[in-house]
Amino acid sequence: MTMLDPRTTALILIDLQQGIVPHAGGPRSGDMVVKTAKVLAQRFRDADAPVILVHVGFTPETMPSQNVDRPSLPAGGTPPEFSEFVPDLRQPGDIVVRKHHWGAFTGTDLDLQLRRRGVRTVVIAGISTNMGVESTARSAWELSYDVVIAEDACSSRSSELHAFAVQNILPHIARVVASGDIQLEA
Repeated sequence: MTMLDPRTTALILIDLQQGIVPHAGGPRSGDMVVKTAKVLAQRFRDADAPVILVHVGFTPETMPSQNVDRPSLPAGGTPPEFSEFVPDLRQPGDIVVRKHHWGAFTGTDLDLQLRRRGVRTVVIAGISTNMGVESTARSAWELSYDVVIAEDACSSRSSELHAFAVQNILPHIARVVASGDIQLEA
């Protein structure tokens, strides 16, 4: 079991939105990730711990550099519905962060939101494990947060990409656990 203090812990859910969830390819479907994340989020809400929903969208003005070998973003940006959260995810009291990069800290007020609430530990889950989740975890660790990854509430474009992050990157900056093993102290 991973015991966490709800007064100093927040849940950060990455990119559980209409334009991304259908593209999860492994090791679990986007729908499975959302189902697990909703259960985890409710446990955080019941413990009065912050739930932060992060979504991404791009306009030509907010687009990161596409001067790369394999550009992956549409030149004109993403349509508005791309960034909409999946149904029934967002609940009253949730904190919403819109990002324009892989990670949730770059160019957002996420760090400020967490520090104002006295958060020292973040539990991160979402899609894609090796992109948004990993990038957010790296930044959180660099900002001296304790990081926990709810592995069964994550997925990627493929099982191989997910496994690489979970086995080779995330254990160096986080505790990687099953969501059911996360306990919020009373």
